[in-house]
Amino acid sequence: MTDRPDLENWTCPLPLRDQTAIVMGHGGGGRLSGELVRHLFLPSFGGAELSSVLEQLGDAAVLDAGGNRLAFTTDSYVVRPRFFPGGNVGDLAVNGTVNDLAVSGAEPLALSVGLILEEGMPLDELGVITETMGRAARAAGVSIVTGDTKVVDAGHGDGVYINTAGIGVVRPGLELGPGQVRPGDRILVSGPVAAHGIAVMSVRDGLEFGSDIVTDSQPLNGVVGRLLDSGAQVSMMRDPTRGGVAATLNEIAASADVGIQIVESAVPVPDDVRAACAFLGLDPLLVANEGRVVVFVRADDADLALDVLRQENPAAAIIGEVVEEHPGVVVAKTGIGGTRVVDLPLAEQLPRIC
Repeated sequence: MTDRPDLENWTCPLPLRDQTAIVMGHGGGGRLSGELVRHLFLPSFGGAELSSVLEQLGDAAVLDAGGNRLAFTTDSYVVRPRFFPGGNVGDLAVNGTVNDLAVSGAEPLALSVGLILEEGMPLDELGVITETMGRAARAAGVSIVTGDTKVVDAGHGDGVYINTAGIGVVRPGLELGPGQVRPGDRILVSGPVAAHGIAVMSVRDGLEFGSDIVTDSQPLNGVVGRLLDSGAQVSMMRDPTRGGVAATLNEIAASADVGIQIVESAVPVPDDVRAACAFLGLDPLLVANEGRVVVFVRADDADLALDVLRQENPAAAIIGEVVEEHPGVVVAKTGIGGTRVVDLPLAEQLPRIC
């Protein structure tokens, strides 16, 4: 064999961590995203009096404002395709921002919407998306109060990208975050996981899984409010979007400097979603969700919290606990009696799902 392969034109299926340019993995919510934030964004944006707020890297920043505490968050949505089973980029954008406020302990008040439109985007399709956004906002009890529109040349976008920002009022006296997490805390999830990522994947690649898998996208402020009203001592909450439950638990374990242990079989995954993940070679713990909340609560209140969550979704479950051992590491007890490390993904298994 005389022909040599052209190695210079080969590409690695996983992005290398010594990249000198942005790769898709930087947007996936895994290790590459974390490195981008820690080593580029934080040094660039830090140094101001609010840098300590930024460095908390929560779903929303909690700010003091004249005796009140306000939660402020922003997010951008570039999902492809724009429409998927059970939703579209419009209600996804509204629900995602509402949820970031809710899991920070805030009652959402108002949203802004920024639309980046590609020349040639059909107006009737844009109308469906914006009408869906309006309905989603009304369903969540929040108002869209301001916005902006930009148009880019044809071929320089993907129809529409949406940026939403939100503001809400944090309950008086409520303290949530990694600093509140303690060994012994129980970990709950509010319903079945991994449906959103698989729903998007099913229409992106024209796959059929034998049943209709729809997104779990929905607002969480109602169930979170009822949970907090119940009196259960909640340590922190997080919605497991990019990187799924695995990324969320790893981020919390690292931030709180605690170990986390879950029972793999206790994590609720619908049978059709589990089968689709097996077909695609995906770990359900790493697949994104858009309508679920992971809750850390004191052990004595775990059953109370579970009862509240199950009023919203009967599949809510206690999936694990916080431990003193192996700080910063998440492990799972497997169905065959072993234990495996649930690592933070390098990038995202399914890019552009939100």
